[in-house]
Amino acid sequence: MATVLTERKRSALTRGRLPRYTPYAIAGGAVVVAAALMSLIGFNVFGWAVLSAVLFAAANVTVSAAVEGRRKAVDKLATSLVVGAFLVALLPLVSVIWTVLANGIPGLLTPGFLGTSMNGVTGAVDNASVTNGTPVLGGAYHALVGSVLITLWATLISVPVGLLTAIYLVEYSAGNKFSKVITFLVDVMTGIPSIVAGLFAAAFFAMILGPGTKTGFVAAVALSVLMIPVVVRSSEEMLKIVPNELREAAYALGVRKWRTILKVVIPTAISGIASGVTLAIARVIGETAPLLVTAGFATSINMNVFAGWMSSLPTFIYTQIMTPTSPSNADPSTQRAWAAALLLIILVMLLNLGARLVARIFAPKTGR
Repeated sequence: MATVLTERKRSALTRGRLPRYTPYAIAGGAVVVAAALMSLIGFNVFGWAVLSAVLFAAANVTVSAAVEGRRKAVDKLATSLVVGAFLVALLPLVSVIWTVLANGIPGLLTPGFLGTSMNGVTGAVDNASVTNGTPVLGGAYHALVGSVLITLWATLISVPVGLLTAIYLVEYSAGNKFSKVITFLVDVMTGIPSIVAGLFAAAFFAMILGPGTKTGFVAAVALSVLMIPVVVRSSEEMLKIVPNELREAAYALGVRKWRTILKVVIPTAISGIASGVTLAIARVIGETAPLLVTAGFATSINMNVFAGWMSSLPTFIYTQIMTPTSPSNADPSTQRAWAAALLLIILVMLLNLGARLVARIFAPKTGR
């Protein structure tokens, strides 16, 4: 008797519910049916994946509506749409990373790519490399050094200006008219085209040092115009979320305002500020247009940002693609361009990891 009651109770609990294996069975059927349909119209992996996803979503919702009811079916439909949107958004990222890895790894692993420049590399050298099957000569060391130095100087200019501006807006302005003007100008600068920043820096230094002045520092000033609004907005938002109770506690102990900001507010918000600075660096490190008009092109190593033309990874990629070293055989230049693109992505990833490390080191200590 107890066994019968247990079975009836179990049946009541599972009535109107699909078995756990149902999604897997539907997915397998959708994959098979999509493969059969694609074989009729011309098979390709991308179309097969999309058709399988559509068939799975339609079949899953239909079966759920028939067994579990309209409410569960609508829930599964919404889940399918959300997951589908996520996959669609993820697809370009995965595609870009895969393409850069596939094309950039051979060039990045070429001996000397990270340790040599393009100084002395000519079209005849590239043609000889292709003809003899030897490794491609010439590397991106000078461009890597240029990118690091230009971005470093742009960061040294942008972070103090942006952080101090954010501190004024949050801690001192009290919503006055001047702060509103600053906020408006920062919003305008956020959407400024990068080439305009480059033209501004070139024109500014042309008035001071003469027309045609192109150095790494001019490029750093151009990039700082793009970085400052990002630093201001991100730092401002991070400072705003610091609880006022922390400030009031410091004031109650007799701590001056500037010291409260330095010792309490900024350390509390340092994690978000570091992330904002990293976002600003990632925003400008791949810019090409401002550097074309401010730093110029170079094939040799230049460590002095205040004199001489200076190459960078974006301009190096641009020149290798648009003006190959050997016009008759662009394969070596294309290989260098893809390797430099992969190197640029790795550099951005390292910057993100560095920002996380800084945020962890300087974040307020928790615990007893």
